[in-house]
Amino acid sequence: MTEPIRVLVCDDQALIRTGFATIIGAQPDLEVVGECGDGRAAVDLAARVRPDVLVMDVRMPVLDGIEATRLLAGFGVTNPVKVLVVTTFNLDEYVYEALRAGASGFLLKDAPPAQLLHGIRTVAAGAALLAPEVTRQLVGRYASRISPPERTPDDGALTPRELEVLRLIASGMSNSEIAATLVISHETVKTYVSRILAKLDLRDRVQAVVYAYRRGLVA
Repeated sequence: MTEPIRVLVCDDQALIRTGFATIIGAQPDLEVVGECGDGRAAVDLAARVRPDVLVMDVRMPVLDGIEATRLLAGFGVTNPVKVLVVTTFNLDEYVYEALRAGASGFLLKDAPPAQLLHGIRTVAAGAALLAPEVTRQLVGRYASRISPPERTPDDGALTPRELEVLRLIASGMSNSEIAATLVISHETVKTYVSRILAKLDLRDRVQAVVYAYRRGLVA
C-alpha cells in the first residue's frame, strides 16, 4: 500500500487552518501531520515532522510565508520542503516572490477544495502547479530584478541538447510543444527534463524557469 502524502498546514487564521486540515485529512491518500499559525512555527515544525508538502499562507505574524518558504525551500537549502502557497491576495508581486523564494505552486484561498487537493498532489509529485505560460509571464516581468544567488549549480554540466530544452522550458513551452519544436517524442522530452532537474539540483519546472533567468540563459 502506498504511503499517504504528508501535509503540514500553516495559516494564522484558525478557521481556515482547521478547514484546510479537515478537507485534506478526509482524503485516503493524504495525511495532515501538523498545523501552525506563523512562519517561524512552520520552519520549526517542518524540521521535526518532515512533510511532503507544506500548505503556506503569505501574511502571517512573527515570520511571513515568503520568508518561511525561503528558509524551507530556497536555493542552497539542504533537503528542501515542497511548499504550496495559498493566499487571499492575487497579486503578481506575491506570486513572483513566492516562486523566487522556492515555492512549487501558488493558489488562492477561494479556490474550490478539489483544486487545493489537486495542488497538493501535483506539488508532492514534483511538478509545478502554475502553467508554463503563467510562470514565464511572471518571471519574465520581474526578470530585471532577479539577482544571481551566491551559489548556483553549474549549467556547464548540461549537454547542448539539455541546455536547449532548458531554454524552451523557460520560454514557457509545455513538454508537448518542446517535442514538436525539436521533433522528438514526448517521452524523450520528459527524460531530458528529468536529467536537467537532477543535474542542476532543481525540484520542478518553476525552479528551472527561475534558474534560467538568473543565469541569463533567456531574456
